[in-house]
Amino acid sequence: MTTPDLSDLTIGYSSLADRLSSIPTADALGGAEQVVVVQTGHEGEPGTEGELGASALREIARLEAGGARVAVLHSRGVAKSRNEALRQAGRRYLLFCDDDVTVNLEGLGQALTHLRDSGAALAMGRAVDETGALRKAYPTQVTPLTLRNSGKAATYEMIADVEQVRRADVWFDERFGAGAPLYLGDEYIFIGDMLRAGLRADAVPAIVAMHPTESSGSRWGTDADIDARSAALSRAVGGWAWLLKPAFAARHVRTIGVRGALRFVRGPRPPLPSNGSI
Repeated sequence: MTTPDLSDLTIGYSSLADRLSSIPTADALGGAEQVVVVQTGHEGEPGTEGELGASALREIARLEAGGARVAVLHSRGVAKSRNEALRQAGRRYLLFCDDDVTVNLEGLGQALTHLRDSGAALAMGRAVDETGALRKAYPTQVTPLTLRNSGKAATYEMIADVEQVRRADVWFDERFGAGAPLYLGDEYIFIGDMLRAGLRADAVPAIVAMHPTESSGSRWGTDADIDARSAALSRAVGGWAWLLKPAFAARHVRTIGVRGALRFVRGPRPPLPSNGSI
């Protein structure tokens, strides 16, 4: 097995201050640059309740000694962290990573080869769980991403061409994603904004990450979940929402009920603007 060329890759980790211990140091990343964005979980300035504790400071020192560049945000919301990783990245390509993700260096090399050869602005690779099973159904060959096939994208599958994304002024919408009131859909919105900006995004059959099994089903069907999904779809697809939202509601009416389906189609009030991110 040849050593993959990761010399033009940044791996951008998003983490909370109490979860840094699981992040490896840069010497385990095959020559990729490492950026770690740490969120305290509180809005405010240093010296408030968002102050980093001694344990977090030790972990930051460990990561910096290993070659990482660390940025501390006194905020919450993973989309803010992703945007900071985009700002901090010093190399051409950026993998969005989480503190509980293990990267697959060989698969990353394959995805990067596709980006270099094709000129695409984003490659969405595959992820497996801790047993090695694929986390979901993925295309078996290189497939262009569209608003119809990218709704289940996860950030730890996504490698972006930093130069193209910055030039197109595409950023994560910070109203969406884990830690925000509208706690999902940030990846789908990001891809949708890329496509509207004229950028190319492809699904690539390369395993780039392992992410442990998790379940978000406990929120499924609640009013908050319905509102978040409705808002995310409206934000991602813009004017196509009138067509796609009834189709989604009809497909899931048996699990969310007629009331939930109507709530999804109607969407949260007031409606979100179709633009804007940070």
